[in-house]
Amino acid sequence: MKIRSLLAILGLANSFALPVFAQQTNSPDVGKINLNFRKVINIFDPTFNQELGINDFGVIAGYFGSGAAGHPNKGYTIFRRGELTQADFINENFPGSVQTQVTGINNRGRFFRRATITVGFWSDSNNASGVNNNFGFVNIGGQNGTFINVNNPNTGTINGVKTNQLLGINDSNVAVGFYVDTAGATHGYTFNLQSNTYSTNIDDPNGVGTTTAAAINDLDQIVGFYVDGNGVTHGFFENSGVFKTIDAKNATATSLLGLNTFGEAVGFDIDQAGNTHGIICNLSTGVTKEVDDPRGIGTTTFNGLNDRGQIVGFYVNGRGNTIGLLATPKQ
Repeated sequence: MKIRSLLAILGLANSFALPVFAQQTNSPDVGKINLNFRKVINIFDPTFNQELGINDFGVIAGYFGSGAAGHPNKGYTIFRRGELTQADFINENFPGSVQTQVTGINNRGRFFRRATITVGFWSDSNNASGVNNNFGFVNIGGQNGTFINVNNPNTGTINGVKTNQLLGINDSNVAVGFYVDTAGATHGYTFNLQSNTYSTNIDDPNGVGTTTAAAINDLDQIVGFYVDGNGVTHGFFENSGVFKTIDAKNATATSLLGLNTFGEAVGFDIDQAGNTHGIICNLSTGVTKEVDDPRGIGTTTFNGLNDRGQIVGFYVNGRGNTIGLLATPKQ
């Protein structure tokens, strides 16, 4: 299957009801992006859904439940075929967990060709304080698949709580995430599922001790965010050990959360008034464009991006409900 870029669009839908895109020949022009938005809501909790990852077949990773006491996170994947129905939501929760978020998904791993692989994190509690242990996981094969607990050995315990999350995975079965050490510092890292090995820390030099690695593509490039010495959050793009800071224009904070293989990333920024906007970024130039779901102006976050240009995330509506979203480039 040929995978195409977000920004130059041609062609017809294939059997998965997904659009086909033209080959990218130039650097992406974020100013030309035009999207169709649709809601993504699991009826088991219509008040809170977040869509966090999407693969090139349009399979979505996410969860429902806010995580507040009595309202635990519950993970799912969505195998969408045409119009979305409740039957497309497949529950996916780490065995024995109290809470689970499914955060990333690949296209069938290189070493597990018959199985799509998801990553995320789980918790053994749902405390009123909202402070719970987080443990990373990999799942090979979906709802009834093989779950593997993944926790960086350098994860510390702070006031009795451990924090380790996996947030993305590529088709070489390399997952990316972060952990908090015994001193309370946050470090990005990768985990190679095939060799069962962890990388050294992925720390942006401008924010040592405050780096979150959020997504990895098939070129082993990574995006995420860090906090500088003044408490300002910046996006970053890491390629072969070289870090590039990404800041949205006129924003007070920028975070990158999703990445594809065409030099495109998504995330969110916060403007001078404190509003949150989805962003799409050309990583070559660093140029970003704010794009909001029309039903969530000023409350939109983009989390995942595939090589077909589809974006997933969420927004907050006028009732205060968090609504999952799927955005697809207009043809």
